[in-house]
Amino acid sequence: MDALRSDTPNNQYTRGETDAAASRLRVEHLACRRGEEFLFEEISFALGPGELLFVRGRNGSGKTTLLRTLCGLTEPTRGRIHWLDQEVRRLDDRARRQMLYVGHRDAVKDELTPLENLQVHQGLRGESSSLDERLDALEQAGLAGREDIPVRYLSQGQRRRTALARLLLSPARLWILDEPLTALDRRAVAWLFERIAGHLQHGGLVITTSHQSIDGLPEPRILDLD
Repeated sequence: MDALRSDTPNNQYTRGETDAAASRLRVEHLACRRGEEFLFEEISFALGPGELLFVRGRNGSGKTTLLRTLCGLTEPTRGRIHWLDQEVRRLDDRARRQMLYVGHRDAVKDELTPLENLQVHQGLRGESSSLDERLDALEQAGLAGREDIPVRYLSQGQRRRTALARLLLSPARLWILDEPLTALDRRAVAWLFERIAGHLQHGGLVITTSHQSIDGLPEPRILDLD
C-alpha cells in the first residue's frame, strides 16, 4: 500500500497580504439554468477565512455547475460572485492564483507522468516550484516511486492523488473541490482530511461536494441544493 505523509503543507500564503475583511467569497442571488429549467436560484452566502462549505444535493441538482460557476468557468444566469473584492469573471492574476479548483475529473494528461503533470499545471497558473518541492508533494500524496510513470498506467486512486497533490504546491487561499474523495482509499481520505483541516487552521477557505461521508472534517456550513 502506498504511504502518505502528513507533513505540514508547504503552500501557506503570506498572512496580511490582503485585508482579512476582503479575504471572503461573496455570492449574491446566484442562479443557473439548464435549458428551460433552473438548476438552482437565489443562492447567497459569504465564506470567510477558516470556513468550510459543504454543498449537498442529489445527482443533477447542480453541484458541479455551482462549483464551476464560483470559480468563473461557467456563466451564471444571474447573480454576482466576488472574491478578494473582485468580480470572479474579471479577476486579476493575483486573485486568480488565490483560487484553486480541482474538478471531479482529474484533469491529468495520460501521456505525462505525475511529476510532469504538476509542472504543466503550475505553468498554466503562472506558478513555479523546484523539482524537490514537486517530488515532496507527490511523496506526501502517496506517490513515491511513481513520479516518473505515465499516468495512463496508474490506478484511479493514484490519478486522483496526482490531481490532489496540486494542493500542496499552490498558494491559493480558496480551494474548490468537486468530489475529491472519489477513488481514494481510507488512508488517502484521512490524508486529504488532514490537509483540508490544516488549510482551514491557517485561514484558508474550502468548498467541497462529496457523496461520501465527511465526518472526519471540521464542522462545515451546509448548502443544500435539493
